[in-house]
Parts: sequence; structure tokens; C-alpha cells
Amino acid sequence: MKPRPDYQLQRNAFGRLELRTADGQIHEGVAPVRAFPITAPDDGLALVDPYGHELVWIDRLDDLPDDQRRLLADELAGREFMPVIQRIVGVGSFATPSTWEVETDRGRTSFVLKGEEDIRRLASPALLIADTHGIQFLIRDRHALDQHSRRILDRFL
Repeated sequence: MKPRPDYQLQRNAFGRLELRTADGQIHEGVAPVRAFPITAPDDGLALVDPYGHELVWIDRLDDLPDDQRRLLADELAGREFMPVIQRIVGVGSFATPSTWEVETDRGRTSFVLKGEEDIRRLASPALLIADTHGIQFLIRDRHALDQHSRRILDRFL
């Protein structure tokens, strides 16, 4: 059995996360924030208060007891929305702004790419694409995409 942390984390009556520290202080409305959401999502997580002040640092999610890990995973799933592009079906034009039709891990969708600068290179071979609404789409490995998708993507890189 994993050791219990020196704090308690639970949902209050309104469904918001509540943190009780070892000294008995209660912090309402805490939020989990990943240090490295793409490259190391399970390593380094802070619990912050509504003003962004760090209250607790967690080295690894796997080190937490199952109930605490599930609670944080549920909260993170509700806060983070980053569809992973699995295939680029097509683009409206190779000039920007351009409408992209893609298949993601959450289904098929389309978005508008404002400019090539909205495609950011991460730790190779990952890419992060921002649409005009600020939604971030992730390509974990651009080399793993099918040939058609790679050919389209290469025109914008």
C-alpha cells in the first residue's frame, strides 16, 4: 500500500477540490497544474490556490494512493482539453488562414489555422497547433502520421 500524503484532498459540497494541510488549514478551490503537460504529464504536479500560489508539490502521480490519484486525474481531465491529431484529412488551402479537417482521438473535427507561426515545434517529433479559438491540438509524433498527413503538414512547416 502506498503511504498517505501529509494532506487530504477531497471535493466539497459544491464539487470543487478542497485541500486540508497537515496544520489543519483548509484551502477551497484548489487546482492541479502539470509542470510538463506534454513531455512528462505524470511527473511534477502542483496544487495551487485560486490565486495561483503553490500549496503542495507532487513529484509523481503514481506515488499517490489510488483514491487521490483518481481524484486528481478526474480534475485534470475536466480542465485539460488537448485533442491529439491522428490524421490530417485535408486543408482548404495551403495559404493561411486555412481550414483543416482532421481526425483526433476525440473524433473528426475542423479548425482554422491562422498562420504557420501557430504550429509550434516541441521536443522532437511533437508539434502543437493552435486554432483561431485558442484550442491546442497535439501531434505526438509527426513521423508516425500517414504519408498523406505528413505531406500536408510539410507544406506548413
